[in-house]
Amino acid sequence: MERRLLYIPVLHIDTNLINARQKLPAVNQLERWFEDGVILINMSGTAHAEAQADGNVQRARKANQQIFTATDPVAEDDPAYRRVEAALFPTGAQDENQKNDVRIIAEAAKYVAILVTGDGASRSQPGGILGNRHKFRNVPTILSPDEAVDFVRSKIRERDDFNARVAREFGGDLPPWTGQD
Repeated sequence: MERRLLYIPVLHIDTNLINARQKLPAVNQLERWFEDGVILINMSGTAHAEAQADGNVQRARKANQQIFTATDPVAEDDPAYRRVEAALFPTGAQDENQKNDVRIIAEAAKYVAILVTGDGASRSQPGGILGNRHKFRNVPTILSPDEAVDFVRSKIRERDDFNARVAREFGGDLPPWTGQD
């Protein structure tokens, strides 16, 4: 039987998904799965620092509950930084927010994490991270919160189906969490 924790990469949550007020249903679901031991959620050190910098106490408190990367951010002269910057901002990152976006993507790639973000691919923000993710060729994989929920649900279904098959073919009881996630 497979364990409850899915065999998928860690999800890196972008700064815009801190969800301090719990008003993002897809992020609430991801957080429930994390609390239940189904997935792992981390933040890049850059996203964590961004969340601390805006002075919002509730957001900083929520960010401090996350595990975050503790290595130095990817340097601007690093080839990984340059590759992400060229894809996301062809004329170069113009301000600290854009540089942080580049670092957050580069850190997700460095840690082979799935980046979950709400940045872009909307009418009000057609570009952004989500609107340009095709340029990264899935290194890293970049998902919206709803896409991340769909991805995790599909992996839960695969895990539960596998465990049911093992129980049918070899006997034994299904884990009590089967069908509950």
